[in-house]
Amino acid sequence: MAFYDTILNALVTLMVTIDPPGLAPLFLALTGGMNRKERSQVALRASLTAFVVLTVFALAGAQILALFGITLGAFRIAGGLLLFWIAFEMIFEKRQDRKEKSAEVAITKDHIRNIAAFPLAIPLIAGPGAISATILLAGTMSGPASRLALIAIILVCIASAYLVFFLAERVDRFLGETGRSILTRLLGVILAALAVQFVADGIRTLVQG
Repeated sequence: MAFYDTILNALVTLMVTIDPPGLAPLFLALTGGMNRKERSQVALRASLTAFVVLTVFALAGAQILALFGITLGAFRIAGGLLLFWIAFEMIFEKRQDRKEKSAEVAITKDHIRNIAAFPLAIPLIAGPGAISATILLAGTMSGPASRLALIAIILVCIASAYLVFFLAERVDRFLGETGRSILTRLLGVILAALAVQFVADGIRTLVQG
């Protein structure tokens, strides 16, 4: 029974940390101007990238950080600073300015790959919180069967995020240009607050350590 309790706790922890429903509006904001096919490519690439990253950290996360002498606190601070930079661009429409300068050629294969990898896969899906949680869970689930269960849990969480991205495209039709602009700025403020929280958690961890 203890094994199933551990599995359930791991599932809840990762699901809450990744927060698939909360990623939907961010996905819409980051993929503004893309058609359905391009958004599908971004969603799939981001989901696969995040799954690979979290799986690697589930199998050897503690060793990877130790190899480079990186603490979880420092990792959280770095992720927070990256998120804050993205939030700044969203609030002041720096991304939109770049799109207008590049005209219709802006959305290329490279652009789709870049958006999918950063910031969608890292650090929004597989962010400091999710990676930290994965490393901590891997420490309590050290057996082969437990590790396989953890990887299956990661797969379920990432699949949930992909499903949310797929459904989010429909929501975009109802927003319109004005609604999308308001949502982007609002989410930029929320993302900035989340970034500050990441940094604060990282500083607290470093001080306690």
